[in-house]
Amino acid sequence: MPPKPVVVVTRKLPDPIETRMMELFDVRLNIDDRPMTQGELVEAIKAADVLVPTVTDRIDSSVLSQAGPKLRLIASFGTGVDHIDLASARQRGITVTNTPGVLTEDTADMTMALILAVPRRLAEGERLIRTGQWKGWGPTSMLGHRIWGKRLGIVGMGRIGTAVARRARGFGLAVHYHNRRRVHQDLEAELEATYWESLDQMLARMDIISINCPHTPATYHLLSARRLKLLPRHTYIVNTSRGEVIDENALARMLVGGELAGAGLDVFEHEPAVNPKLLKLDNVVLLPHMGSATMEGRIDMGEKVIINIKTFADGHKPPDRVLETMF
Repeated sequence: MPPKPVVVVTRKLPDPIETRMMELFDVRLNIDDRPMTQGELVEAIKAADVLVPTVTDRIDSSVLSQAGPKLRLIASFGTGVDHIDLASARQRGITVTNTPGVLTEDTADMTMALILAVPRRLAEGERLIRTGQWKGWGPTSMLGHRIWGKRLGIVGMGRIGTAVARRARGFGLAVHYHNRRRVHQDLEAELEATYWESLDQMLARMDIISINCPHTPATYHLLSARRLKLLPRHTYIVNTSRGEVIDENALARMLVGGELAGAGLDVFEHEPAVNPKLLKLDNVVLLPHMGSATMEGRIDMGEKVIINIKTFADGHKPPDRVLETMF
């Protein structure tokens, strides 16, 4: 790779990151911040030594099959890599990196915000005032549910799941979790967390479910229609991970039918499209995939991208290489 590799960035990044990239690399920026079409992505990977995509860019085998001989690194701006065909990249000798760790606290904050917002009907109350329908305080108006003492089931006890658990303890929630592997006993003791080897058994006993696992082939529709049916009717679901982890159609049907108490969703199965049924429900809080959207987080992400590119260009292994076995 040349000393100043050609770096193609698919979306607009924070100004300090773009400025630093321009100093270090031969960079092609997306000033208009218009999502690239599939054809434009193909042209980008033909010209680039390094591609910097985001979670909305689908880097599948059909795109990678047209990569130019120069493309050696995909330095993704984000933690999830479900938008990249890792197997195809490996076959073509293309290294893939991501930006782990820097979004943990921001995403956990948003998860906790939704855990509070849905049972206490915060969004519904805000709409009531904005539409001029609020007639004043009443002893039985806008009654929600207390979260203190309730059981929180965390699906995926990685960095973010652990950060959510720490926050949840401060709000008096009893922490339960399901994970591919049980966490270390010291962490379990710190969080006072109860491990469930069986996801089905955990789901059937929780008051609130928080989805914090990555989207992989193994977790696609992990909360399937069958598993959603296991949830008690009083359960709330919060998802700040990936929409594909939940069968969104089944979830919408159950919410409409009163089979679940409510949901807080920051991600959707077919983003940016949202199931129309969800849009009509007052007991659902919908956010535009903003769980990690802080200026500090985005700059931290960009700095990780720069370090990964610079390290790779200098002939070393970048610190945030993604291995297929990790997902």
